[in-house]
Amino acid sequence: MGSDVPKQYLAVAGKPMLGHVLDTFASTPAIAHTFVVVGEEDGYIDALVTARHNVTVLRVGGASRQISVLHGLRAMREAVADDDCVLVHDAARPGLTPALVEKLIHAVQDDEVGGLLAMPVVDTLKRANGATRVATTVSRDGLWQAQTPQMFGYALLRRALSQARDVTDEASAIEALNLHPKLVEGSARNFKITLPDDYALAELLLKGLA
Repeated sequence: MGSDVPKQYLAVAGKPMLGHVLDTFASTPAIAHTFVVVGEEDGYIDALVTARHNVTVLRVGGASRQISVLHGLRAMREAVADDDCVLVHDAARPGLTPALVEKLIHAVQDDEVGGLLAMPVVDTLKRANGATRVATTVSRDGLWQAQTPQMFGYALLRRALSQARDVTDEASAIEALNLHPKLVEGSARNFKITLPDDYALAELLLKGLA
C-alpha cells in the first residue's frame, strides 16, 4: 500500500480498517469474544480497542497467516472448549457486516467440518505463460474465491494448522485432513484490501457511495 502505517490501521471512511472489523464483531450477538492477534511490537492496537469491543489482544503474531492463527489458537486455549466454534477473519476486509457473520454461523454451526464465506467466480479466467501471454483459458465451473471469516471447531482447526505445510487460509489446512469445508456465499463488499485501488473502492463502499 506504500504506507508507513500497517495496512490494518489505515483509516478508511474515517476509521482504521481493523476498527470497522471490531465494530462488526461487537455488533454480532452470536460472537462471545474477539481475539486480535498482532505482532509483539505492535504500537497501534492499544489505542484502537475499547471496552465495547470485548477484545483480548494476543501479541503472538508470526511471519505468516498460518503461524499467527496457530499461535493465537494456542494463546486462547484456556478460554475455549475443544468444540467451540472459532471464526478467523482478515483485518484487511473491513466490508464485513454483522449480517454476513450471522449468515456464516447459521449455515455452518451444525456442519461436522465447518466452512467459509466465498464468492462464485464469474469472470473468464486465463492462465499466462512466461511471456505474460495467454497460455490457456481455465474453466470457472465450480470455482469459488475464498473470503473470511472461516469457521471451524477449535480443536479441529488447531490440529489442522499444526499439521499443514504452507497453507494460505484455514480452509486449506482443513482440506489437507481430507475434509471438505462448506462454501457459504458471501458478498462482493467483503473484499480484501491489497492495492491502492482497493482502498479507494472500500472508502466509497463504507461511506455508502458505491
